[in-house]
Amino acid sequence: MTSIETAGRDMADYGHELLFGTFITPQADQADRVVALARLTEQAGLDLVTVQDHPYQARHLDTWTLLSVIAAGTGTVRVVPNVANLPLRPPAVLARAAATLDILSGGRVELGLGAGAFWDGVAAMGGHRLDPAQAVDALAEGIEVIRAIWAADGGTVRVDGTYHRVKGAHPGPAPAHDIGVWVGAYKKRMLALTGRLADGWLPSSPYAGPGELPAMNARIDEAAAEAGRRPADVRRLYNITGSFTGPGTGFLDGPAPGWAEQLAELTLDQGISGYILMSDDPDTIRRFAAEVAPAVRELVTAGRAGHRTPAEPAAAPPDEERDRTTISTTPPGDDRDRITISTTPPDPAAGRAPAFSVIPTPDDGTRLSDVRVWDETTRPTGPPPDPDRRYTAGEQAAGRHLIDVHDQLRAELREIRGLVEQVAAGTMDPGSARSHINQMTMRQNNWTLGVYCQSYCRLVTTHHTLEDVSLFPQLRQAMPGLAPVVDRLEQEHHAIHDVLERVDRALVALVTEPDGMKTVQRAVDLLTDALLSHLSYEERELVEPLARLPLH
Repeated sequence: MTSIETAGRDMADYGHELLFGTFITPQADQADRVVALARLTEQAGLDLVTVQDHPYQARHLDTWTLLSVIAAGTGTVRVVPNVANLPLRPPAVLARAAATLDILSGGRVELGLGAGAFWDGVAAMGGHRLDPAQAVDALAEGIEVIRAIWAADGGTVRVDGTYHRVKGAHPGPAPAHDIGVWVGAYKKRMLALTGRLADGWLPSSPYAGPGELPAMNARIDEAAAEAGRRPADVRRLYNITGSFTGPGTGFLDGPAPGWAEQLAELTLDQGISGYILMSDDPDTIRRFAAEVAPAVRELVTAGRAGHRTPAEPAAAPPDEERDRTTISTTPPGDDRDRITISTTPPDPAAGRAPAFSVIPTPDDGTRLSDVRVWDETTRPTGPPPDPDRRYTAGEQAAGRHLIDVHDQLRAELREIRGLVEQVAAGTMDPGSARSHINQMTMRQNNWTLGVYCQSYCRLVTTHHTLEDVSLFPQLRQAMPGLAPVVDRLEQEHHAIHDVLERVDRALVALVTEPDGMKTVQRAVDLLTDALLSHLSYEERELVEPLARLPLH
């Protein structure tokens, strides 16, 4: 038996391209938000969108259907089941589904694969209950079937296994690229299977902490060598979870620079080349993309070049894609640090500005009202940006300014909702509503709420008027392909004006009608739905084009 010690591994052999991605919960009652998070993953510049697969979970969307929708709505990210539940997905059918989606997405599918878990749920869905040893053997047979189906130029597929049998199936279609089979494995037999048969290993940090990785890696390496494979050919990925607000004493529990150092160390010491963030929080995803991923790349580049160890300050490599300046701001009304711009300083040698990296705010899909002001599915989209175009910091600042204005509107909207809640409850802290008011009766509270809302309505109307009169005509003239989007935005401005009028009428009802508060709440809910949806749509379509508008 060949023995390979992890400490003796040559990490230069494990120099796979670094990948960063997200692990999204497929909540069926938040389907729009799930898709928005996937789009945010791409907008933030990450590489992978992955989704867990528990077909017996009634609260989850079907993973493969969801990945197909995500692939159709994105253009660069790879989509991955994390990991596909083989006991409920026949391998021959799964192979064809993966190959088909790979073809349709232009080669953007990888196949995370698992032996199965939660056997009561599997059995309830009609699957066979297997013990751990049987599940490993079934996975080995399943991988054999999958690879045979993908070999479109081979003969008929015949696998006479104990758990999976294919008797003369025709192979095909062939995927657009060599799909990686990434196995989720923790125990010895599964780790050995990974080393023998898989293209990648995909564990999760809650189940396999960093201290457990060396021994598990050694088992994979050993099994790969015994099977005549190069251990480094098995890509190592890692599902991770953490917090940016912790004290910095644990794994991924503190500021972003600590994350970067810990992940870079795992890459340099253990050969991990993919980090997938287990989070459904948009701000955490933004910070991971803007602060952690580029810093890990810098540290790993320097470490592989032998310039420093991960614990040393990051050097500035010449690679313009990895030498980034991060600007952090805190939007009004938000007590959390939020990354808003991550730019790459121009490379004097190449004379090129950075790629565009201002991230629009996604629509999380939450709706409070049963009324719909417009049909969101009819919204047009503008032409895609030129992927080779570079942007100066000044150009990118235009899109950032639009987001800043919108953040102010979002913060003011939160204040309105807070006032409504306090008035509805019969109490209000005057200082938190308006700083110049000390004590109020219920009648005065109602009046003050009305003045505040009217002031806010003027703010929104002024913002829209400036866009309609000044900005939109320039966009139409400079970018004719954007005209349908601009037309739709103007139409939505008029619709929001009508919603604001409804708020005004509701404020009158608040004073004159016994049930006036409910009328106000319904009106403000509708305003919330319409305005937040509109702002996200506008950012999605205009943030990048603003950088190309000759205003700077």
